[in-house]
Amino acid sequence: MPSNTAARHNRTRQLQQRDAAHHLHPFTDFQDYAAHPGRIISRAEGVYIEDSDGNRILDGMSGLWCCNLGYSQPRIVEAVRQQLATLPFYNNFFQCANEPAVNLAARLVDMTPANFNRVFFTNSGSEANDTNLRLVRRYWDLLEQPQKRIVLSRANAYHGSTIAAASLGGFDFVHRQFETLPYVHHIAQPYWFKEGGELSPADFGLRAARDLERTIDELGEDNIAAFIAEPIQGAGGVIVPPESYWPEVHRILSERDILFISDEVIFGFGRSGELFGWQSYGTAPDLITFAKAVTNGFQPLGGVLLGDRVADVLTAAGGEFGHGFTYSGHPAACAAALATLDILEREQLVDRVADDIGPYLQRRWRELAGHPIVGETRGRGMVAALELVRDKQTRQRLEDGGKAGAVCRQFCLDSGLVMRAVGDAMIIAPPLVCSHGELDLLIERAGRALDLTAHHYGI
Repeated sequence: MPSNTAARHNRTRQLQQRDAAHHLHPFTDFQDYAAHPGRIISRAEGVYIEDSDGNRILDGMSGLWCCNLGYSQPRIVEAVRQQLATLPFYNNFFQCANEPAVNLAARLVDMTPANFNRVFFTNSGSEANDTNLRLVRRYWDLLEQPQKRIVLSRANAYHGSTIAAASLGGFDFVHRQFETLPYVHHIAQPYWFKEGGELSPADFGLRAARDLERTIDELGEDNIAAFIAEPIQGAGGVIVPPESYWPEVHRILSERDILFISDEVIFGFGRSGELFGWQSYGTAPDLITFAKAVTNGFQPLGGVLLGDRVADVLTAAGGEFGHGFTYSGHPAACAAALATLDILEREQLVDRVADDIGPYLQRRWRELAGHPIVGETRGRGMVAALELVRDKQTRQRLEDGGKAGAVCRQFCLDSGLVMRAVGDAMIIAPPLVCSHGELDLLIERAGRALDLTAHHYGI
């Protein structure tokens, strides 16, 4: 009889072969994946995932920035179960609604600053940013300013994967694979470590912010509909802007008739130490994109919170808003979100990120700055990043082409830690429910991976 370990390995190989033969994965080199099959994740508990071979791995990325409460939340599971047993589905089209969607809309409005009183539900952040484009277009048309079509975004931003959302994003390699929307223009990002040169972070932050002002002046304020940005660029490498950046952006937008969309898909619901990331930086959005953590990743749900400036114009107008999705406001997804928000509030997790676990993570993370191959550490709340370098002074990379990150990522997995690589930046976004001990273990395993990476490169 084969051992349990051998049986697990055989089962893993079967799943990997089936996966490679039939399953096309997101953001994946299909040829490389066929040659090097990935892990099959079989179960999860607390802040750990487990693969089909039985390896238990500390999840330093909260799934995909979404499982803020970890994986063991029976109240969310039960809320979904009860909803599926009562009303598994009905649409919100044609003068119909369902109770969870109604209650979630009201709940989100109650949690949000007073000038946000309307919600449009989608299934993801990508769809929510598509929706933003539709809302923005409709808003300016109703105000009889149809020339305001241009939407500004930033280089190296991520706003989703649909044609519209990917056009808003600033990833060149993605844009090369389709025809981007012609009315989306990209401006500089506030990535000091990579692009700041000899400028101080404060001076570079001002320069990056003023690229927004320069672009508005160049294209004409009367032609620009909106500016969209994440508070901190997440998938771009946890780009924490210099402290000078957002106050200057706020000044620029306050002086102009341009809508501001804050993409809170990653930072919404506590990750920055505020309910939304924009509150950490004192900006004033007109539209807020949310998804991911609103259901703790247990169900697909996204949406847009509309400020009164936009909502009042749309709701006062006659005529149908020709937009929506079959599963907008799905009852089971909304039930999951209501249970998630109950836990978030009952356990005061936003305050915990601000006052306890967030500062603890940032203090421990900064200790990694002393490692020979770490050129910078940065972070806020429950996100952090570090830059891999060969030379701290010149910021020379370990290898051309941003390949060192992939090397380090594999050493992380071998050490029992999920830490994501974005080029040569290593990033984390651990669950908000991590204990101090679990963060200590994260730092220990990250340090071990850095040691192995340094050895790999002969340092």
